[in-house]
Amino acid sequence: VMVVESGGGLVQPGGSLRLSCRASGYATENYGIGWFRQVPGKRNRGVSALNYGDETTYYADSVQGRFTISRDKSKKTVYLQMNNLKPEDTAVYHCAADESASFLIATMKAGLESSQLGALDAWGQGALVNVSS
Repeated sequence: VMVVESGGGLVQPGGSLRLSCRASGYATENYGIGWFRQVPGKRNRGVSALNYGDETTYYADSVQGRFTISRDKSKKTVYLQMNNLKPEDTAVYHCAADESASFLIATMKAGLESSQLGALDAWGQGALVNVSS
């Protein structure tokens, strides 16, 4: 299993960005996919996740109402639309996937150390989101 992500960039506070991620290698659509974010010296914190099969979603409290996760089945791609971005959203965003959406969400709530990334099926290379004026 692997994920390939794209997106990110520099945006002013209040602006918007969209991240994309595509997972490959799963035999079914029943898997979880989403994004963590990391700032230097801190744990990877869960941002948002989607059960690709039934589209149930999870959002961290800090992004609820501002970020939207969705899928495009025709492109087999998941998107994270980030609106009303704040300087505290600045981080490297990593797409991640796991065959268990519930496990993925549990790790998002707990956070992940870099040494624990192998617990998930796939971890993306990361995309920098820089919110600055």
